[in-house]
Amino acid sequence: MVSRCGHGIGVAMADINKSRRSFLSRLAALFGGLAVFEAGWIGATFLGSRRSRASLHEGPGIQVAGPVDRFEPGSVTAFREGHFYLVRLDDGGFLALHRKCPHLGCTVPWLADEQKFTCPCHASAFDIRGDLLSAPATRALELFAVRIDNGVVSVDTSAPLRRASFESQQVVRV
Repeated sequence: MVSRCGHGIGVAMADINKSRRSFLSRLAALFGGLAVFEAGWIGATFLGSRRSRASLHEGPGIQVAGPVDRFEPGSVTAFREGHFYLVRLDDGGFLALHRKCPHLGCTVPWLADEQKFTCPCHASAFDIRGDLLSAPATRALELFAVRIDNGVVSVDTSAPLRRASFESQQVVRV
């Protein structure tokens, strides 16, 4: 009789361990499924917001900045959605500078009081034309193509134009 009880307890413990493993497996599958669902939801939300922002543009990568008169000579205007600064030089010409530092890709802010762009990551500095003032970056800020039609400035942000330094033919004039 003792051997039966011992055997019966062993079977009961095996059933408990089996049901515990089964429960933990189901619980892990449930949490795994929730994680996959949440990742998909976040991805869909992210892509959906990009689509709605793209509808504000004239076409793929084209952003209308506004009328020429809106931009004072010697001014820098940030366009967060397009990731660029529209610069109107003192002579009235326009440049669209990429906000990304060519060194490591940090967002480079315009410091109006110092009249330069300074990278917060490694202190590369650029003048109002995006030309390199100090390292560690080795080249000027990239440009986006600017177009002026009927007194309205548009910027094509689909492909930044890499350049070594500023050249006068990069300026778009009215």
